Order: sequence, then C-alpha cells, then structure tokens
Amino acid sequence: MKKLGILFLIICMGSIQGCSSLDENPQSDIVTNQFYQNESQADAAVIAAYRKLYETGQSLYNSLFQIGVEMATDDYEAGPRARNAHVRAISGLTHDASNDRMEQLWKQSYDAINTSNIAIERIALIGETHINGTVRTRLINEAKFLRALHYFNLVRWFGDVPLVLHEVNSLEANGLYVEKSPSSEVYAQIIKDLQDAENLPAPGAYSAANIGRATSGSAKSLLAKVYLTQQNWTLAAAKSREVIEAKWYDLFENFADVYAVGRKNGKEHIFSAQFLGNAGYQGNSLASRSAPNEVPGINGDYADAIHKQGGLYESFSENDTRKAVTFSTSLVSPTDGKTYTFEPHLHKYYDESVVGNQGQSSKNLPIIRYAEVLLIYAEALNESSGAPSTAAYEAIDKVRARAGIALLKDIAPNLGKDAFRDSVFQERRKELVYEYQRWFDLVRRGPDYYVKTLKAAGKTLAAPKHIRFPTPQRELNLNPKLKQDPLWL
Repeated sequence: MKKLGILFLIICMGSIQGCSSLDENPQSDIVTNQFYQNESQADAAVIAAYRKLYETGQSLYNSLFQIGVEMATDDYEAGPRARNAHVRAISGLTHDASNDRMEQLWKQSYDAINTSNIAIERIALIGETHINGTVRTRLINEAKFLRALHYFNLVRWFGDVPLVLHEVNSLEANGLYVEKSPSSEVYAQIIKDLQDAENLPAPGAYSAANIGRATSGSAKSLLAKVYLTQQNWTLAAAKSREVIEAKWYDLFENFADVYAVGRKNGKEHIFSAQFLGNAGYQGNSLASRSAPNEVPGINGDYADAIHKQGGLYESFSENDTRKAVTFSTSLVSPTDGKTYTFEPHLHKYYDESVVGNQGQSSKNLPIIRYAEVLLIYAEALNESSGAPSTAAYEAIDKVRARAGIALLKDIAPNLGKDAFRDSVFQERRKELVYEYQRWFDLVRRGPDYYVKTLKAAGKTLAAPKHIRFPTPQRELNLNPKLKQDPLWL
C-alpha cells in the first residue's frame, strides 16, 4: 500500500495509561483537535493506524510477534545471535511478568488501539461539507478492522484485558485506570467491529495507490478465524465458506509467489503487513533475523532459529515445494562467489534484490491469506459435522495439491474426526511457517496439548500457564485496577 509509507501520525500514547509527560493542556490534544478537519486528514489518520502494524524498530508485525510469542513454541528458538535475555527467556519458557517483550506486546497493541479509537471518533465528527459520507464510513470501518485485529491478538495472548473503546486524552484516574473485561466481552466487541468492517469495499475495488487496505474479504476472513478460535464451528464454517464462494481469492499456482516482491497484494493475499525497503519506510526485519551469519556478504543476524528437536524441517517431504521456499541450506556469497552450506535456516522473507542488506527486504508478511481460509473451512467442517466431509477433504487438498504432495483423500480417505483434525493442524504448521501462527494454533487446543507438544520437542519447562502470557508488571504497577492472570499467580 503506497500511501501507508507516506505519513505517520505521531500520537503520544504508549499504553492505556498515556504518556507521563502530558500536562494540563497537552499539545497532542490540541494538534488532534486541529487535525481532523477534512477527508485528506481523515485518510492520513487511518494510514497512521495501519502504520502501527509495522512501524519503527521491533514493532508488532515486524518481528515483535516472533521474538515475543513464537519463540514459546516447538518450531522456533532464539538463535545464536539473539542477545536479548528476555527473548532467550521466552524461548526457554522462563519468562515472567517482568519480561520486556510482554510489555511491548501490551504497550504497542494499546497504542495502536488508541490510534484507531481516535480515528473512529474524530472522523465521525467531520462535517459533510468536508468529507464524502461514503468515504467517512469506509475510513471508520477500516479503523474498526484494525482495532478488532489488535484486540484479537491481545485476548489470545493475555486472556481478560481492558476494553478501551474511546480516545484516552485525560490524566484523571477514571480515564487512565481501566480494569480488565472478561474475554467474552472482548470477543463480542471484536465480532461487532468486524461485522461493521464487512461493509468495506470488496477486494479489487481500491485504486492501485490504495491496494493493501482492509476489505470486506479481510473482515470476513478474520471473522471466520475469530469464530474458529472460539470453537464456534458452525459460524466459522459458514463465514469461511462465504469467502470461498465469493471467488475473490485463489491460491497462487507457485507457492514461492506468495512471498515474491513482484506478486505482493495478489490473488492469495487477504491482508498483509506492507514492507518496502529503501523507500522511506523500513523493510521486513525477519529476513535479516533469520539469514545466516556464516556466509560472507550476507550479513545475517541469525537471531531467529528453527528449534531442531521440534522436527519442523524434517516434517516436510522432499517433494513438498514449500520446503525450498520456507528454508535454505545453502547460499552463494556475493563477496567471493562460493556456495556455502549450513543447517536449515528460515528463508521465506529473504529478498534476492538486497542480498547484503536483508534489513531492507521488501517482502510483505501475510497476516491472513486464502490458504488459511481453506484450512479454517476444512477444520470447522470437520468439527461441526463430527467427521470430515467431502468438502473438508477438498479444502485441505487444494493446499496440498499446490504443495505438490499426495492428496489426503487418496492416502487417507476414511479418517475420523480426531485424525482429520491432526492432519489439518499438520498442514497449518507446514503452510504457515514463520507467519506468526504456531503459538496461536498450539494454545487454542488447550494446555494439555500445548504442554505435551513442547515437552516432546525438548522444551521441558512447558507448563499450563504458558497458554497465556502474564500481564506485564509495569502495567500492574501503573494501574491499580489491573490484576495478574490467575495462571501466573
């Protein structure tokens, strides 16, 4: 999305408590009051809300998910050059409420939510003479989609969380100190926001300059995932089927095209974090974090590594076309022209156009794509019907066929409910490597499954409490109304 790299609206709100430097007449509030005057400014504000997904440094969709969440799975671990003790603690499951990555997940999410809240409220107040009514509704619904996405992450990470739906612009205790809402209320708001966002333009309706914005397809697909997470199988199946039958999306014939710079925001991409290196805003840092450091001229960080005992690399058959895209075991040095071999490294976001500077990788990160919708549909049909149907087999086999592996209907045509569920999870694991999905998948199957899976992978400190993250100690210290999650007491 070209416009999303142009403007970043600075809002002084690091967490739901606000910035301690605010005075009685905060300048940021004056700027806000002066800013929301017309359609152009409203659009800029929503662009700023998109930028919260992947702005400077270790932001939510630019590595914070990986180092703050995915390290606590069977597939990943802190690489040899991961220097942050807090990241290594998550990898080893020794993290606690003082972990600074937990703090950043919470803080950045609420910062993003506040940006969306401001846009939702302020854009609604712009007069008809200064903004087209249809555009106003669209922009508000885009902000609601983003708010829903952030709350969906928060409620899955932390369980009960404060539900803040209005601009935070006061230092008064009633505005600053918000107690946690039950997760059921948070989910209800997520669903409400996404149902509003279903009224966004259909995929393909935006001009070239705005490709990458949330669409009705984005909202429906995310809503299907929300229903799946809630184990509302009937609604998850119905909503994912709605997306499939709309024929807005399709799989790329070549798996590599999912991550190709020249195919960004293509027919499989439902919603992605947008990256463009060397062009005014930063590249996808996962490319550098996973690249090898032993190849001259590559200059990889090797901070994100595959957890060998988890068997992720070995789970791929040799004829699976995803394997060579997902991993690398050799690279040619741009310095001496020699080929260097090494143990498997994650490779999805490696950008051949910036070989020596992978921090400027222009590969987008998929937040949700059509392959996942097919797998949601397959899983939800199986769970709602009590056994896999022909349609469930067809959905998972579309993903397998693209990967070049045998169709499930051919090699295991009579699976029961439990075995088919395991097949879907195995397919999700291989299809969605390094896309911030594994931890969510493990924990939504419950503490017993999570603990069993991680212990089998050699992460022996896994415990039931690890299906959630602790409420950050900093937030508990700042907000007397917050209580620690019971699992972490």
